[in-house]
Amino acid sequence: MGGTPVQGKSAAGPIRTAVVGFGVSGKVFHAPLIHADPDYSLDVIVTADPERAAEAARLYPQARIVPTPEDMFALAADLDLVVLGTPPLTHLELGATAIAHGLSVVVDKPFVTTVAHGEELVERASDAGVQLTVFQNRRWDADFLTLRKLLGDGALGEVRTFESRFEWWRPEGFGNWRDSATLAEGGGILHDLGAHLIDQAIQLFGPVEDMYGETANHGPHPEAADTEAFVSLRHESGVRTRLWMNGMAAQVGPRFHVLGSKAGYTKWGLDNQEPALAAGITPSDASYGREPEESWGLLGVDGTTAPVPAEKGDYPQFYRELAASLRGYGPLPVQPAEALETLKVIEKIHAFA
Repeated sequence: MGGTPVQGKSAAGPIRTAVVGFGVSGKVFHAPLIHADPDYSLDVIVTADPERAAEAARLYPQARIVPTPEDMFALAADLDLVVLGTPPLTHLELGATAIAHGLSVVVDKPFVTTVAHGEELVERASDAGVQLTVFQNRRWDADFLTLRKLLGDGALGEVRTFESRFEWWRPEGFGNWRDSATLAEGGGILHDLGAHLIDQAIQLFGPVEDMYGETANHGPHPEAADTEAFVSLRHESGVRTRLWMNGMAAQVGPRFHVLGSKAGYTKWGLDNQEPALAAGITPSDASYGREPEESWGLLGVDGTTAPVPAEKGDYPQFYRELAASLRGYGPLPVQPAEALETLKVIEKIHAFA
């Protein structure tokens, strides 16, 4: 989907936006990126939590803070775009309601809880002639952009294996809904982080033809979904991808470890845009998205490796591309069909893990 201009605004006017949810997703990612982009106006923030509402009002005094999605939908005539920064279980209903009001929609990954729900939402958006996309911000991580450039330059030769990890030591859990969410509710680290890692792998090496996976729950909630996962993918291109997700890793592995016929590339540590945004650093800051030299990955063969300057991380690119698409002159930053392919892999892994 792409190319249908937003309704009710001139090409020069801001895209009137509502953010639903002001937890990590809404507060750290969406609201700062939208507020920093002149193509958008942040008009409404939805949160029922009094402390979050007060924080939202302090940070974005121009926005109207309302407690429920129903209050936001009552203002639909004055909006163009709804961003869903809420748990996955809510995405189908909220997305369908937004679409029924003629609003374009950004849905946080992992999109929805099931492929069937995703297909339904895509069909609804298509029938209504509105835009629907999924926030796969990790396509604009500094390390991912760097690796993509290396692959494009042929620096590794023919890639044979790709290893990717999101690991950290947080045995107390996230401290939010993720700790107790069931698989049926879209919970689990495979849904949460797997949506990023699988999407990145497909972006780099193409469609998946075979897969294998393992999941486990080591958390304090036995009814909850997985807290640890491993996924192995064989791409049609011949590349073998191996992915690890673990929030209880006392020692973490490399973020990327890629082996090719000419060289390897190994990178440690996570992209720094999330902690920067959480600390109040805005995309206009000169330091935003820049990785320090000590964090650069190493390219080469053992004994002759050299650091590779990191590309600039660029989460704002998602909203720049979305603005172009909403105005009718560019593709969506993430096609919903791509999010469905990732969700299909997650469903298959859960089916036999």
